[in-house]
Amino acid sequence: MKMAFKSKIKWIALFVLILSMVSLVIHLSITKLSGPYSLQSTLMPAIGFNLTPIFDGDRAVRNKRSWGHVKSLKSLQPYANPRSSYPVPNEKSNGYIYAKIFGGFEKIRSSICDLVTISRLLNATLVIPEIQESLQSKGISYKFKSFSYLYDEEQFIASLKNDVIIVNSLPENLKAGRRRNEIHTYKPKSSASPNFYVKEILPELKKSKVIGLVLHDGGCLQSILPPSMSEFQRLRCRVAFHALKFRPKIQVLGQLMVQRLRASGQPFLAFHPGLVRNTLAYHGCAELYQDVHTELIQYRRAQMIKQGILNDKLSVDSHVRRSNGSCPLMPEEIGLLLKEMGYSTETMIYVAGSETFGGQRILIPLRANFSNTVDRTQVCTKQELSDLVGPETPLPLNPFQPPPTKTEEQLKEEWNRAGPRPRPLLPPPDRPIYQHEKEVEADAFFPGFHNDGSGWPDFSSLVMGHRLYESASSKTYRPDRRVLAELFNVIHDNLYHHNNRTWKRVVREHLNKSLSEDGLIRQSLLSKPTTFLSHPLPECSCRIPSAEVRKQVKGNDGRFLYGGEDECPRWMQLSQEDTRAESAVVEEEGSDDNSEPEYENVGVEQQESDDSRGRSGLTQIPMDQDDEWDPND
Repeated sequence: MKMAFKSKIKWIALFVLILSMVSLVIHLSITKLSGPYSLQSTLMPAIGFNLTPIFDGDRAVRNKRSWGHVKSLKSLQPYANPRSSYPVPNEKSNGYIYAKIFGGFEKIRSSICDLVTISRLLNATLVIPEIQESLQSKGISYKFKSFSYLYDEEQFIASLKNDVIIVNSLPENLKAGRRRNEIHTYKPKSSASPNFYVKEILPELKKSKVIGLVLHDGGCLQSILPPSMSEFQRLRCRVAFHALKFRPKIQVLGQLMVQRLRASGQPFLAFHPGLVRNTLAYHGCAELYQDVHTELIQYRRAQMIKQGILNDKLSVDSHVRRSNGSCPLMPEEIGLLLKEMGYSTETMIYVAGSETFGGQRILIPLRANFSNTVDRTQVCTKQELSDLVGPETPLPLNPFQPPPTKTEEQLKEEWNRAGPRPRPLLPPPDRPIYQHEKEVEADAFFPGFHNDGSGWPDFSSLVMGHRLYESASSKTYRPDRRVLAELFNVIHDNLYHHNNRTWKRVVREHLNKSLSEDGLIRQSLLSKPTTFLSHPLPECSCRIPSAEVRKQVKGNDGRFLYGGEDECPRWMQLSQEDTRAESAVVEEEGSDDNSEPEYENVGVEQQESDDSRGRSGLTQIPMDQDDEWDPND
């Protein structure tokens, strides 16, 4: 009886094992057949994406609502050429200006533009500035020094020859004076006015023939200049968007990364999270993280208060700051917003930036909604990234030396003398990797954090300004985080499974408005006073005449918030007419195929054409489910 019972147990165990194996095989088969994107995104190679293109006949499927250009902004064109009397720089300058620049990429770029502008204002010769971030970073090889780590020096000097005289270094006699600390050095603020330089700096420059500048704030000249100095604003644009070209190796890798992102035949969206520890500490957003990162953010905030960078309390309510729009949008919120805008789950999303505080874990909710979410480590090989900064210093052969053994009494004595327990170790710093301007070339861009109100330039705003200059009509979202925080508070208890159609409609209306005039006006009000490069309109653009009536909006100070651009020169208008004609031919050829539509809607609902219905406020969103419920939501 006992043997028979054991035999039955064995047969049952064998049967369960066989069922488990069959279930596993079926599961793997379903996964393999569920689509090329879902499987390949998990096995994505470091180079040469082999993502299968989704084609509709001979054309890749492309959602016009998600990727098409903003029609009302198509007439804006980049035009930073001088438009009035603009003499070449005088060979007999008033002296030399050399500078040291501190800070990350966004501060470096903005500071260089201001330096060139000031050199033109003072008729001075500019010495190639020293970028301290690349001189002091331990991860950068000795092969790269200062300016040449990022930019092409020869291109920079040659492209600005009609604006400013630029040299690689000071003359030998002035170098000796610098070593003896005989040269006057100034630390101007980013809000310094032109009068400060003309009245205080220029006399010393003429007297000593050289001055030094130390820049910490991401600039040294006020962002908004009077209308009479519009040519200086256009000079800023020529520096930022034309003269500052990265060294060839960075450009080649950047182009290669863009090709890999588009290898599937589909467009891609660039997303910059803005989750940087300094930013989170400055704005008091520590409670967005519920783990050890909260303490690390607070530790950095305490340092900022001690150093005088921040004049605020150490402990603040992060949820109140988030409601005020002072904190970045979290990746799970970005995922929901992109879904409401009609982006399919197969959309390629490139996560920009060299640091996302919290690491890959914080991006898991975004990847759950969009499986093709990648960053630079998945688009490049380790060797390609290493080549940008040079080889790292090799570790010693045997770095570990065991400590000498101690008695129990010695260990107890050391424990008692140790005092308070140490805080958690800080995360290791990233090796400095430059953002390769893939964000500018992306088909759409969504910022997680911009217009932060700190008074410093931020990366997302600079990208948005560059995209506005290069292609104003491209999809660039400019969301109001305060409005979005209020919207997310409405569905906080049912974030992923709500069916509030009114909420969805309000989200789409807000984000669609942020793409066009409303978003530009808000950007001009909030971002331009801090960094001109974040909104270089109307000074650095012109407008092609069109049948649409151009709207002009002025602020309380009389400056144009929208409109006010000059008419484009005739040669540019003719070029645009040719481009439009070619586009019309392509669209007409595409419309001949009646089997399938050229664009596929992937879940974007038709918006109401009645403007009065589209003006519903946030207070009208009910907390419960709408009466008219769509089962497909």
